[in-house]
Amino acid sequence: NILEQDVQSILLSAGVGGIAIALAAKDTIANFFGSVAIFADRPFQIDELIKIDGHYGPVEEVGFRSTRIRTLQGHLVTVPNSVIANSIVENVGRRPFIRRTSNITITYDSGHTRAKRAVEIIKEVLTDVPEINTDPDKPPRVYFNEFNDWSLNIYMSYWVKPADYWLYQQVNERVNLEMMKRFEAEHIEFAFPSQTLYLKKD
Repeated sequence: NILEQDVQSILLSAGVGGIAIALAAKDTIANFFGSVAIFADRPFQIDELIKIDGHYGPVEEVGFRSTRIRTLQGHLVTVPNSVIANSIVENVGRRPFIRRTSNITITYDSGHTRAKRAVEIIKEVLTDVPEINTDPDKPPRVYFNEFNDWSLNIYMSYWVKPADYWLYQQVNERVNLEMMKRFEAEHIEFAFPSQTLYLKKD
């Protein structure tokens, strides 16, 4: 009886140990197959900018267990490959263009003539920037599209190519400064939220 009890204890211990090992190995196996999926599908490469599971930054390292991402704030984030394999990965680094959309507001005092001229100026400015894409499927778009409470609204949209973030910012700066210069020359004023009070005299 004592021998039987010892054997039962050993088997029970082995069963518990086996379950513990299996549970411990579960994540390792999941991460391994996640790594296989990453290497097979190649959703991203080292140094490419990706967005996954709320994290955004370039890929620094892809291992058999996890992938390391350096966020734009400088933090190093380690994401298990099993999570990556079961998540939507947005590869920002492979986008062919970076799109800008903006609303340019001018004062109601501009009237019809200056509103029309403002649209023409913006179109001319965008045409003169070589990095702005002019392909037929993605041309620059400029429209006088809204009467706001305090301004006339001109919608502007364009795509910058190549998709370099800092080049994109440089292009935006050039466009903004040239617009300001051209608007000033033709006395077209940008609008900002304001109110006019009319006082009645007795």
